[in-house]
Amino acid sequence: MRLFLSFILLLPGLYTYAQQGQLSGEITAAGKPLKGIQLELRKNNIRVETDSSGLFQFKDVPAGKYQLTAGGTGYFQQTVPVTVIADSTVQINMVLKADADDLNEIVITGTMKAVSKLESPIPVEVYTPAFFRKNPTPSLFEAVGQINGVRPQINCSICNTGDIHINGMEGPYTLILIDGMPIVSSLSSVYGLSGIPNSLVERIEVVKGPASSLYGSEAMGGVINVITKNAVKAPLFSFDAFSTSWREYNVDAGVRFRGKQWNSLLGINYFNAQHPMDNNGDGFTDLTMQHRISVFNKWNFTRKENREASVAARFVNEDRWGGQMDWTKADRGSDEVYGESIYTRRWELIGVYQLPFKEKIMTQFSYNWHDQNSYYGDVPYMATQKNYFAQMYWNKDLGKRHNLLLGGTFRYNWYDDNTPATSSTDGLSNQPAKTPLPGIFIQDEWKISDKNTLLAGYRYDHDRNHGSIHSPRIAYQYTKNQRNTLRFSMGTGFRVVNLFTEDHAALTGAREVVITEALQPERSYNSNLNYVWKIPADFGLLNIDATGFYSYFTNKIVGDFDVDPTKIIYSNLNGHAISRGFSLNTELVLNSPLRITAGLTYADVYLVDKNEAGIKEKTRQLHAPVWSGTYGLTYTFPGDFIIDLTGVFTGPMRLPIQPEDYRPEYSPWFNIANIQLTKKLKHGVEIYGGVKNLFNFVPKDVLMRPFDPFNKTADDPISNPKGYTFDTAYNYAPLQGIRVFAGLRYQIDWK
Repeated sequence: MRLFLSFILLLPGLYTYAQQGQLSGEITAAGKPLKGIQLELRKNNIRVETDSSGLFQFKDVPAGKYQLTAGGTGYFQQTVPVTVIADSTVQINMVLKADADDLNEIVITGTMKAVSKLESPIPVEVYTPAFFRKNPTPSLFEAVGQINGVRPQINCSICNTGDIHINGMEGPYTLILIDGMPIVSSLSSVYGLSGIPNSLVERIEVVKGPASSLYGSEAMGGVINVITKNAVKAPLFSFDAFSTSWREYNVDAGVRFRGKQWNSLLGINYFNAQHPMDNNGDGFTDLTMQHRISVFNKWNFTRKENREASVAARFVNEDRWGGQMDWTKADRGSDEVYGESIYTRRWELIGVYQLPFKEKIMTQFSYNWHDQNSYYGDVPYMATQKNYFAQMYWNKDLGKRHNLLLGGTFRYNWYDDNTPATSSTDGLSNQPAKTPLPGIFIQDEWKISDKNTLLAGYRYDHDRNHGSIHSPRIAYQYTKNQRNTLRFSMGTGFRVVNLFTEDHAALTGAREVVITEALQPERSYNSNLNYVWKIPADFGLLNIDATGFYSYFTNKIVGDFDVDPTKIIYSNLNGHAISRGFSLNTELVLNSPLRITAGLTYADVYLVDKNEAGIKEKTRQLHAPVWSGTYGLTYTFPGDFIIDLTGVFTGPMRLPIQPEDYRPEYSPWFNIANIQLTKKLKHGVEIYGGVKNLFNFVPKDVLMRPFDPFNKTADDPISNPKGYTFDTAYNYAPLQGIRVFAGLRYQIDWK
């Protein structure tokens, strides 16, 4: 009887054993087996991984119907239904599609901590050196112009200094970071991105939208973070040199050293353009002459438990001038031959150190010293600026759902020049501007579920002139799957005013600067909606990244170029300003060796202010095109021969004109296209060449009265009945026409 009962109890187990089967197969992509792909049988959560041959096997699986999911870094997750049959082996082969824009790529700028791009609640765009090599440039200032919605604006047609606009907002609203450090002020934005050897750049991260809750002043419109290479992973040696038919010469070189506890990366950038050209016949140089050298050195140290420690330094020395073709250095500062001459020296120091505690506590510091000795015609501008920055933050996981970021910062700006900005009340002596700006911030990232994330942040800063400044931010992310991600964010921003360091137009000798009141800090209220859609298909992969943005500004500082052609009149806006629009980035990766990218931005940026009669008027912002975009096409031929077609198109933008100006108030549509051919040779060598500005577009009449740059006859009613004065601000595109370029790249990696 006991034996019979035991047999009865074993029957379910014997039945279950008899109802088991096996599932095996191969995972490939583009005809190649994939190693390390994770597979999961939904319902019982059995997981396996592919071997080096791309093969997998599930053993002893109960018979039944399942959902089999496969995915891994760099590939889209794919799910297929399978049926396991008792006493049989079911064969399943899956072909995964590569994710050209890998959502698992690590980014840090959106939340100040390293997360995958897919999991970041803040949309972050990532651009690698491969993106910028499609159209080589002598500086990152020019290179970022290939990014949709990012526009380097040349503010002076002679000295070619400028700033960077994001979504139509002026340069002072763009915060530029190097390795996460806000060491580049608007005075030096053109130098902050010039002279960094492209070979030392790991990637550039771009956040379009409010970021003041983390980064404070100047981050009202967006952030550009230049991430330099980790010396541990950098190539042993890299070299990139090219020249153009305009006799521009650029060299980037990097070399790595290493010891037992350290790795060091040394980079040098050299740029030389000393051949004046005047193709438009106005008597002035079309391209500013430059002689620049930049040296960059970064050290990464090996510590216990992989704690971070690094220090980097950079020195930039540049001599640039533009002006009348017969200008020489003997004419510097004279009123006989017009020239704008700028001598620049700049030091930067950056450091990161993780404290030796169990908790992750990071300290960061930076220092930069910027000295500018310049003449705009016969008007001198001598300025020295020092920026100190220190930051400490604690990153802590609170359970499985919350990640806390808590930190404090101190920023100190010292600035002195020979303008009214730093003169004493009686005007008899200088009083350097000293601006301490302490702040604290807190951020909580709440993983509500696998698909929903909520981020809330708050920052408090105290300015001795403006008092307490509050900057909250909230962001929400919904991730349906790897193919569909929705992000929404809202926040406020602020900007502490340093007028003369922020607007190079205020420095030109062509106009007098007038400040009508004590300028107050600007405030902004921002919102941003982003949707990323990955569409795999039989022909390849289509990536769509769409963003809508809206910003409302109060106390906006406006430079009035229109009331008096001899002056720039600065004041806080009596009304408000709006920046709204959308941007669309698309990428098509075909199964053939063809890749196509296209971007479009619509930006409606305008001011609403009361006129003398008290009636509100709407005025479109200067140098802010409503429509702009980028495009690119890459085709790889057999034998590693690559052709790249890139370009930027820009719609009409409002320009500063004079009363009864014969020049149009709005620029025309224009397109700057470039083509490049690259051949990859053996042993890490590449040769490349091509044509820039393929359609030879050059703006017209950018200078008013170039024959009288010192306005010596401007008051003559006979020769100048409309009272025109010399002006350099009417600028909307580079003056360089079509030109040929050629170059060589070489890289040696560690074995």
